[in-house]
Amino acid sequence: MWEYKKFLQYPTNVRRKDPDLASLIVTQFGGPDGELAASLRYLSQMYTMPIPEGKATLNSIGTEELAHFEIVGTIVYKLVEGVPADVLEETRFAPHYAQWGRANFPADAFGNPFTAAYFASHEDPIASITEDLAAEQKARAVYEYLLDLTDDPAIIDTLSFLRQREVVHFQRFGEVLDLLYDYEDNEGNC
Repeated sequence: MWEYKKFLQYPTNVRRKDPDLASLIVTQFGGPDGELAASLRYLSQMYTMPIPEGKATLNSIGTEELAHFEIVGTIVYKLVEGVPADVLEETRFAPHYAQWGRANFPADAFGNPFTAAYFASHEDPIASITEDLAAEQKARAVYEYLLDLTDDPAIIDTLSFLRQREVVHFQRFGEVLDLLYDYEDNEGNC
């Protein structure tokens, strides 16, 4: 199903260590509007999608979200890699370090661990796609909040790429929703 290539979909050129920023960006790794929740949401929903275009879109975007999960994880790790414990102790990353060291762990910016309760997968495809549209908008908004919290041009570049992909995904899900309404009208389904 997948062909894994050993390079990131988009580069993560972290220029300086910033554990405080890492403690915030981690929310896109394992928070409610993050990449892991998006990926699992879409890859779970595709099985009951009645139209092939919708199934393909969920599979494609769900897979891409895993690539984004990898990008976000790389950013978080690069922001703390090699930072001494006595420096981490003075940052917002200290609770994370106390629990997991510098290892990535899917959690939100408050340290709450990832939970499958962050997403839903309904048999009703219109309900699922409508949720997906909202999820993409929430993810876009979180990337914009994170962009407001850094002045590092390299981080801004990567977060901007991820933000733009959320916009594209929103557009693709909008197209699927239109197709589902056509399917419903023509087939008497849904």
